[in-house]
Formats: sequence, structure tokens, C-alpha cells
Amino acid sequence: MRITANMQTMTMTMTAAALLLPAALARAAPPAPPDLGPLAANKVALLDVSKSGVPGKTFAAGTVIAAPLATLCAAIQDFADYPNFMPNVDKVKVGAGAGDSSLLDLTLKLPMGKVKKYRLKMEPKVGAQSCQLAWKMVPSEGLKPDETIADTSGYWQLTPLAADRGKTEVRYLVYTDPGPVPMGFGWIVDSMSKDSIPKMLEALRARVAAH
Repeated sequence: MRITANMQTMTMTMTAAALLLPAALARAAPPAPPDLGPLAANKVALLDVSKSGVPGKTFAAGTVIAAPLATLCAAIQDFADYPNFMPNVDKVKVGAGAGDSSLLDLTLKLPMGKVKKYRLKMEPKVGAQSCQLAWKMVPSEGLKPDETIADTSGYWQLTPLAADRGKTEVRYLVYTDPGPVPMGFGWIVDSMSKDSIPKMLEALRARVAAH
């Protein structure tokens, strides 16, 4: 009876685990990209996809740029060049991370003399038909709370346009939580995301066109 009882217990445990596994995998799966509708050249689609009750804001954007995938992929991975086309980025120090990842120490100059610093881990995934560059904020020693932000993460997703391989669909998602901000300074998160995203994509478009 003892052996039978143990076998029954093990069977029930394994069955419960099997039932819970799909749910666990579903929770772990990355969210589907926001639906921005058809993307067009020379126009930036921008969508606020922030979640109620979650601090900070999330924005999705997309456009079509008349440049091959490889050209754009190289441009967004030219980290040292970020101050030349990323709004608000004043300085960037590039270091090596684990594997193919890179560590960026960024200094942002915002309106009204505000300066923010933080470190990002950049992780590229590049293939013949796609280029993804994801990032997340990682700890950086020596920064006081008022010198940095609470959190940021996001990704670039580049895909060749099916109808024209010389053009690329560019999708961008960013989450930014500036942390506690003084009353009247709520614009900081917009300056770091919503207001800068269209400018950044247009600057990227102009940069690859010039080259």
C-alpha cells in the first residue's frame, strides 16, 4: 500500500506540473509587438501603450526607412555615434559585456539643465532576415538617486520590407520610469521618450541617407 500511495502521489504531482507548465510558459513569453497599423515611409507612427497602475510610460513607434537591413542594423549598433543622432544623449562610454552584449554608460542632457546618467546592457540578435537590439538598465555604482532614473528597457526590431528589399521596417519600443520627480517636472519622461522618439527616427533616416 505504501508503494502504491507513493506512486499515486508522484503521478498527481507530475500531472499538476504538466498542467501548470503551459501557463508558466505563457507568462514567460515576451508580449506581442503593439499594432501600429501599416507603416509608411517618411512618416512615424507613435502609440502610447503604457499600462495603468505601472509607474513610468511605454511608447511604441514605427516607420519605413529607405535603406537595407544591414545598413540600419549597423547604425543602431554604432553606440559611440549615439550623441550624433539620439536626442538628449550628450555622452556615451562603451564597454564590453558578457557574450555579444555591450554596456553603455549614458549621460542625458534634458531641458532646464537637467542631467540624468545610467547604464544599459545592449543585446543584439542579428540574422539574414531580421535585426533586433534589446536593452535594459543595469546597476551603475556611484550614482546618487537624483542623478539617475528608476528604470528603462526596450528594443529595436528591423525587418526587410517584403515588397522592396532596399527598404526596412523599423519598430521601436521603450519603457521609461524616471522615478520620483518634483511637482511640475512630469515632462521629464516625455522628453526622454514620447517627444524624442520621432526626432530620433527622423535623425536615423537622415543619417543613413547621408551615407
